[in-house]
Amino acid sequence: MLNARLLAVSALWLALSACSSSPEVTPPVEPPISGDAFPTSRGDLIVHPINHASFVMSWAGKMIYVDPVGGAAPFEGIPAPDVVFVTDIHGDHLNADTLTALVRAETVIVAPQAVRDALPAALQGATQVLANGATLTVADIAVEAIPMYNLTPERLQYHAKGRGNGYVLTLGGKRVYIAGDTEDIPEMRQLRDIDVAFVPMNLPFTMTVAQAADAVREFKPKVVYPYHSRGSDLEEFTRLVGTDVGVEVRVRNWY
Repeated sequence: MLNARLLAVSALWLALSACSSSPEVTPPVEPPISGDAFPTSRGDLIVHPINHASFVMSWAGKMIYVDPVGGAAPFEGIPAPDVVFVTDIHGDHLNADTLTALVRAETVIVAPQAVRDALPAALQGATQVLANGATLTVADIAVEAIPMYNLTPERLQYHAKGRGNGYVLTLGGKRVYIAGDTEDIPEMRQLRDIDVAFVPMNLPFTMTVAQAADAVREFKPKVVYPYHSRGSDLEEFTRLVGTDVGVEVRVRNWY
């Protein structure tokens, strides 16, 4: 009888202890960079502008760099890249010294052939070449290379079709379009189901604010960032995109 009572008291004490103890709470994981957050099936995608055409994103424990230039200083305090996407050979998109300073042994560079050809041998070995229309998967990111080029006769010398890449990245179900240097080409206008888009506008190298807004109204990304836009009227771009087609324009500090 005594043993039974002792067992009952012990069981009651354990039950009360379990009820009174606080549940263990896992602290939230701080993202490695600041910026706009987009929820995906594998955690938030964070977008962090750097300057002009350069920006970084974090997603699923990976760091993604786009067109990093300007040396290491603009990227100080940002974790090293797992993947670097380079769109074109021009100096505001490609700088070998910057890549050399930032790239680690495990970093993969994704770029068109013209970019790889312009890199030193050490960086060429880290580069996966992607031609317009081709696809690959890197760091769990599905990548499609989209053409980027000029259409207007007086601008044709800036970006020939086939030399550079835009990219559509799929990250945890979210589709991100990085246009690179381009006009409002048919391949852009035909895009569908884009969640986040980065669209350039500056003359004479890419397109006008009106061209950019008209294209955005056609392919209807959920959110569009005007970037590579030095000297452009972004208030006018926002006005021209409007609110009637379901596109949110986000103007951020690229300069």
